Amino acid sequence: MSHLLTATCAVPAVGAVLTAALPAGTTDARRRTTKLVAITVSAATLALTALVAARFEPGGARYQLTESYSWIRSFGISFSLGVDGIGAVLTLLTAVLVPLVMLASWHDADPASPPAAGKEGAGPAADGSFENRRRTQAYFALILAVEAMVIVSFLATDVFLFYVFFEAMLIPMYFLIGGFGDRAGGPDSAAQRSYAAVKFLLYNLLGGLVMLAAVIGLYVIGQDQGFATFDLPTLTGAIADGKLVIDPVAQKALFLGFFFAFAVKAPLWPVHTWLPNAMGESTAGTAVLITAVVDKVGTFAMLRFCLGLFPDASKTFAPAILVLSLVSIVYGALLAVGQKDIKRLVAYASISHFGFIIMGIFAMTSQGQTGATLYMVNHGISTAAWMLVAGFLISRRGSRLIADYGGVQKVAPVLAGTFLIGGLATLSLPGLAPFVSEFLVLVGTFSRYPVIGIIATFGIVLAALYALVLYQRTMTGPVKEGVRQLPDLKLRELAVVTPLVALTILLGVYPKPLTDIVNPAVDATLSQVHQTDPAPAHPVAATTGGEHE
Repeated sequence: MSHLLTATCAVPAVGAVLTAALPAGTTDARRRTTKLVAITVSAATLALTALVAARFEPGGARYQLTESYSWIRSFGISFSLGVDGIGAVLTLLTAVLVPLVMLASWHDADPASPPAAGKEGAGPAADGSFENRRRTQAYFALILAVEAMVIVSFLATDVFLFYVFFEAMLIPMYFLIGGFGDRAGGPDSAAQRSYAAVKFLLYNLLGGLVMLAAVIGLYVIGQDQGFATFDLPTLTGAIADGKLVIDPVAQKALFLGFFFAFAVKAPLWPVHTWLPNAMGESTAGTAVLITAVVDKVGTFAMLRFCLGLFPDASKTFAPAILVLSLVSIVYGALLAVGQKDIKRLVAYASISHFGFIIMGIFAMTSQGQTGATLYMVNHGISTAAWMLVAGFLISRRGSRLIADYGGVQKVAPVLAGTFLIGGLATLSLPGLAPFVSEFLVLVGTFSRYPVIGIIATFGIVLAALYALVLYQRTMTGPVKEGVRQLPDLKLRELAVVTPLVALTILLGVYPKPLTDIVNPAVDATLSQVHQTDPAPAHPVAATTGGEHE
């Protein structure tokens, strides 16, 4: 058990190499073997993350199950892992979603024109090219590689180690976006996929380069004061105790360097424009990986690194960041209302949701940060359900345009019903998981910044508009041509959607298991920035029974 976190990171990484090395998928049997190996590896990763969550003690040390292995000793760099409450729930979220994404994407990497049954090389798609021979292996190996890198990012307690994997995950994501796009695109879909992949890479590389400069600056400042290390607990402890003093100007510059990279990854307005392109041109499974898994690394890092390493700068820039978050909430929701493409609508809705998450983080209240952490989990689950069902719908009709649908609930009622649940979760209907997190974020924000909290509620109204209008236009009304023969959800697709719907309802009714895990980490984060919850502006006066007679 002393190497549990290392094993959790290593299993998907080794599985990615193993999957990529499997024999070329020139027959259905070989492709099926590849998929089974990959999903088995993801299931093993899920079991390990569940064990990590089970062994985590909410009332224990900040970082638990810690491991550290010297890496670059001369610079104080180590392969150090540790899990806190926030990292535990996000690691578990990642491990839950990846096998469901694989199951939903079961045929996404198959050749467009599969070979005739039992005949290798038959059909125009099985032309012996590298793309067709290795396509399935590459797709599922890349998913496992993303999973491994995201898990390391959630567990890393070395700043340099985090940075390496924060940047490394861009490589497999680039190939997933550019090489395995949505087949419902137009004749220029290959060019659009390439554009989306390059835009994704350039935006995030720019953020990473800025962060690298800040990481180096942090090391130089620490070295000058006897802290030549990248160990996060050591640095945050020295800063909290006043042993490591960072000049206010330097602290603000370093904060901005870290925050910029995380804001791009999140994404936050105005560095958000890569997301609609990336999600729109990706397969539904890849789109879920982007918004429900990879983007969460950005918001998670704001809590762990920005607030922990630069507490004074975090408080200084909090009002400005809250304004940017507010713009993201309203701007993303407004653009979602006007979308004609289903997947781009979900992308803009996610931009709005990430605005809520970042607003909760920088409200600097326990309710806001607990709500933000829950929002990361609940958004991941609900958006995964919404996007994957949308992907099932698009794969049947061959179009992403909302106008090409109508009356789906009459021919595929189960598909329409699950799509409705995903939409209702997106608008934070009471009783579903996102409601709890959004309510906490708004309460936490209002208690310190009431004007921003009030304006942010407008995003809820817009969410109801874009979610319900999308359902009305696609699922109700007369059955359109091209929709009449659409089949309902199949057993494999139901196996994907059912656990997501169940979790959305369960965490909406009973979120206590998650809040018990994350609350101690939130309290520790607030103590690092020397913040407490504001006292009520109008305390309730003691009254006697006679006053009400």
